[in-house]
Order: sequence, then structure tokens, then C-alpha cells
Amino acid sequence: MKRISFLEKDIHMKKSLIQKAEDVEVLFEFFIKKQIDESEINQELKNFSSLIKDFELKLLLNGKNDIDNAIVTIHPGAGGTESQDWAEMLFRMYKMWSESKGFDYNVIDYQNGDEAGIKDCTIEIKGDYAYGLMQSELGVHRLVRISPFDSNSRRHTSFASVSVSPSISEEIDIEINQKDLRIDTFRSSGAGGQHVNKTDSAIRITHIPSGIVTQCQTQRSQHKNKDQAMKVLKSKLYQLEIEKQKQSKKELEGEKMDIGWGSQIRSYVFHPYNMIKDHRTKFEVGNIKSIMDGNLDEFMYSYLLDKMEKNK
Repeated sequence: MKRISFLEKDIHMKKSLIQKAEDVEVLFEFFIKKQIDESEINQELKNFSSLIKDFELKLLLNGKNDIDNAIVTIHPGAGGTESQDWAEMLFRMYKMWSESKGFDYNVIDYQNGDEAGIKDCTIEIKGDYAYGLMQSELGVHRLVRISPFDSNSRRHTSFASVSVSPSISEEIDIEINQKDLRIDTFRSSGAGGQHVNKTDSAIRITHIPSGIVTQCQTQRSQHKNKDQAMKVLKSKLYQLEIEKQKQSKKELEGEKMDIGWGSQIRSYVFHPYNMIKDHRTKFEVGNIKSIMDGNLDEFMYSYLLDKMEKNK
């Protein structure tokens, strides 16, 4: 049924594109006869271009799991408060991007930093092609700015890593041997009210063979936290299997670099100038506020185009 729903949306988009093309053709005829002014035809062309770009994006999102929801985990790099604050800024950016797309998001795990920011965060973004779009964010993100935590106002460089995996459906069977799991309970440290913070309802699951650790502490129920943590674990194991199947070992190693110098996929420079640059596609913009407010579509689009060119 989900697949049918996506196909129906694609058919509707194609019909809209054909109809809009016919409308533009008719408007051109009116324009040539001077029956409409230039501003009207320009507006229609702008709408038509936007529709074409949306259609191109759907053609680029043709991977097996691109239509799925996305599970996104953000880890600060070395650097204490500075990196933890940067991780929280990325968390805010993805929340705002999700809202701008009309997507829902569910906070699975959120650990506050020592002074500011976050130590770790996992969210599920729910929407059409969320995973396909969020693939562009997988990797290390580098920030250069005057630190608000430095009394001498010196420039600091911070790193945070973003991992992205498809939120797998119940139809996909991921076999997990219970003997391979270590399940720990602990008291929640984040927001959630007195009940959450005063009971050992938080769950941490370690998959011993892979070393993958997932946890959830946002629900009141230990059972619900365990279900959420298992869902994230299954998604990460599925993503690990996808990576194993990749033919290029170099590409796989590129996604597992250390959270530090030389491994970043994108740099966000707030000082001495304003620029955000993707090092994979060379796409860059100067409006940092717009990007940090979640306007990531151009970066995602350029990444998908670059990926398509490399896979030809």
C-alpha cells in the first residue's frame, strides 16, 4: 500500500508537469500577441522550473531505501563544550529542515552536554524520501567561529559527526541473536519529568559483534524505550549490511573517518568570513543563517546530482 501511494504521487506529479508545460506554451502565444505582460509569463516559468526540479529530484531518489524514513544520530567530536554546542546547532538545523518539508520527527535519544549543547542525539525523521534526502548529511561537519565559550574571543574549530540509516519497516526481517545483545538499564538524565528521571527506565543496547550501541530514554516506559532502541539498532545493522555490499572499499572507508581534521564533508565558516562549503560537490553558499535555519535543499540536490554522475 505504501508503494502504491508513492506511485500515485509520482503519476500525479507527471500529469501536473505535462499540464504546466501546456499552460506555459499557451501563455507564450498570448505573450507574443501582447495579450499578457512579461511579469505573468516570468511567474509561470518560475513555477514550471520549480516543478521540473522536484521531478528531477524524484528521479535522483531511486535507491532501494530512498523512500524510507531516516534515523539520524549526531555525535560531537573532541573539544568538550564547543563541539557539544555545535552538535546541538546541527540538531536544530535538521529539526527546522524537517518542519520546512512538512516532515514529522521523533526524538529517540537526547543527552544534554555538561555545560551546553548535547553529548549525543538520535532522531527519526518521518516523511517521503527522508532517508534519500538525508544521505547527503552523512559524515563529519566542521565549524569555524569565534567561540562564545572563550573569554578571550578566540576562533575555534569544532567537529560533529552525523550518521544516517533508513528506518526499516516491519516487512524487512533483521535477524538478531539475543545472545549477541547486552541490555543495560539506567536512570534518564534528560528532560522528561519526575517519573522519567527517578526510575531506571532508560535502555542501552549493545550489539556485541558489531560494537553498535543504541539507547533511548525519552519514554516513561522501559518497554517503550527498549522497542525504540531495538528499532534504531535494526536500522543501523541494516545500514551496515548496505555498506558491506558496496563495491568500492574506498567509499566505505570514507564514511568511517575520525571526527576531526581532513575527514569533513562540509565546512561552516562563521569567521573571518561567512561561507558554507560541501567538500564533495564544491557547492557553497554565503548565507549561513539560511542554512542553519534548515534551508538545505540546494546542498542535498547538488549531492544527489554528484552521486548520479559518479555512478554513471
